[in-house]
Amino acid sequence: MMYNPSMKYQICSRCVMDSSDPDISFDSNNYCNHCNEFFDFKQAIAYKAGESEKKLEKLVSNIKKQGQKNKYDCLIGVSGGVDSSYVAYLVKELGLRPLALHMDNGWNSEHSAANIRNICSKLEIDYISHVLNWDEFKDIQLSILKSSIVEVELPTDIAITAVLHRAAAQHNIKYIIGGGNYATEGILPESWFYNPRDKKLLKSIHKKFGTVPMKTFPTFDFWLEIYYKFFKGIKMAYLLNYFPYSKEEAINVLTTKFAYQEYGGKHHESVFTRFAQSYIQPVKFNVDYRRATLSSLICNRIVTREEALQELKKPSYDSSTLNADKEYVAKKFNISVEELDSIINAEPQSYKDYPNDERFLTFIYRVYRRFFKPQKTH
Repeated sequence: MMYNPSMKYQICSRCVMDSSDPDISFDSNNYCNHCNEFFDFKQAIAYKAGESEKKLEKLVSNIKKQGQKNKYDCLIGVSGGVDSSYVAYLVKELGLRPLALHMDNGWNSEHSAANIRNICSKLEIDYISHVLNWDEFKDIQLSILKSSIVEVELPTDIAITAVLHRAAAQHNIKYIIGGGNYATEGILPESWFYNPRDKKLLKSIHKKFGTVPMKTFPTFDFWLEIYYKFFKGIKMAYLLNYFPYSKEEAINVLTTKFAYQEYGGKHHESVFTRFAQSYIQPVKFNVDYRRATLSSLICNRIVTREEALQELKKPSYDSSTLNADKEYVAKKFNISVEELDSIINAEPQSYKDYPNDERFLTFIYRVYRRFFKPQKTH
């Protein structure tokens, strides 16, 4: 469901999620479903002193055992951002032998590239880069923008999942360690994203708006997920959930030890992600990812609600940076700024407006969860 501007405005009294999520609901205390679900269910996955350390010890033991005959016992994705950089530091501290992979989709900032080089070099982590075919990826990404769906990062989300699993299988690595965490990502409305495993949706949008054949783009779907999980034995682990993760402390460690260069907002190591999350999605879809991040931080008692509300009063984009990024994005897409504005100003659409496999995926994942216990993110 897309944002409904006629919907009566309401904001949660405990976190800062509001009716920009059309599916939000509130209880008698004016607490929203997001923070209620966090405390009812998701908190079980978050860090707990003593218990989390024991689980971490068991996880590390399993990783070492399954990878003892290989050169590498785990694979980490590195973007140059805080979360993935800190994961790189932690896996070495835990005595693991990681292989680092970066997917280059053409949007790296200078800071992110420098961070990846410095951290991998100083930690003596072998590093590989998977460079996407830019002409092909650009066409896919522009197709998604022209479709006017809120999932503007769909191509990147699909590609990074596919590339990580391919590399793990190629090197016989059984654990992919991600930077996802409940401290900063415990809350995220389902109305703000759609299943990136819907290959039919991607292909249907590209068929309508694209011009470059999709030949080398790494796709990922339910069947590949099953193949890698059950036939290759590849698991996902989210290391940061085993620690009392603080982004400020992580930045301090990274800056002190690796001359880490901070770049601002969450996931802003990518110029396109910065532009998408700080401009396209708030302006076109009334989706401000800061709300979800800040609500997660509130529920984890990292910031207060008052501090979060003050943060939301600040503009999501510095005007000079916005103009520079808009010109850069238009130039990368080989279109004018006026054409980019026209795409952004077009009427928002839903993924439901295009051929998709939602019905099949809903059914197959329901069957899957019935017979197999869902993999926890810790």
